[in-house]
Amino acid sequence: MKHTHDPYSIIYPEILAIASDDGTAVELIERFDCIGGAMWVKRHYGQSPLVQQVRTVGQTTRYLLSPGAVDLELVGSRFPAGIARVAVSDNEIGITYLGMGGGGVGASICRAHASGVIRSESDPCGGGKVAGSRIVLPRFQRLIIGVDDTDTPDAGATWTLCHNIARSIEDEQTRYLSHTIVQLFPVAFRTKNCVAVACEFATSDPAGCIDRFEKLLREYTLSDETGMAAYTGFDPSPLEEYAWMVKRGEITRSELEGLLPLLNVRLSGRGLIGAVAAIPFVTRFEEALELCDGSN
Repeated sequence: MKHTHDPYSIIYPEILAIASDDGTAVELIERFDCIGGAMWVKRHYGQSPLVQQVRTVGQTTRYLLSPGAVDLELVGSRFPAGIARVAVSDNEIGITYLGMGGGGVGASICRAHASGVIRSESDPCGGGKVAGSRIVLPRFQRLIIGVDDTDTPDAGATWTLCHNIARSIEDEQTRYLSHTIVQLFPVAFRTKNCVAVACEFATSDPAGCIDRFEKLLREYTLSDETGMAAYTGFDPSPLEEYAWMVKRGEITRSELEGLLPLLNVRLSGRGLIGAVAAIPFVTRFEEALELCDGSN
């Protein structure tokens, strides 16, 4: 086979982990290549006691985890694989997987050799054996950058510009996770569709990521009213009440003032109102795209 040296393994393209500031919550993000395998582990890993939530976002599976260690009582077909341990230190996050049969292959070699893994230990796997691995990942923070108003009636598109900037600034310390288009209330001074964008990153260098994003945004924006704000934190829900206000009606800049201490504002044109509103909707695509125009 041209694409693999081992016909009985599929290496995950990338595995990342983000921890809350206090280390009590972890989001494990697995970028997958085989959707069938990803759906299988989503179904079964979700039964693990340490997994609080599991969801698919694009080509990633995301697990909300609690730190700790448990004994997994694996049962073929019913609960054949899961996450047995989550450990958080100042700079690293350790994840231990365990599975039986084909689930043991996924729990061991498929993850141990993924991009993003600092080091790993894995068991021999295959056939009917129970096998697993322990992988160690860098401890990343979540960074969300909101942007609005980069185009003009004649040229540009905010969603394309933000995606291309986000992809171009990736490095080993900063990984681009997601892109969310957020429908805002269609105010009179909109360009056309009245949307803002939130770009999400896993990073150990939030300041550097923000600087690089700002530099390219200033270079390529076509508008004098561009807004850009960054939020660094595990959970952006403190911005949610404000965000729904912006989706449901036209507001003034004064209603944003109380949130500014939570944000790193880099461009403060009129688009800042929408840029901040986009942030808490990151990966919440159905809500983000809902149009609240007074008729619903």
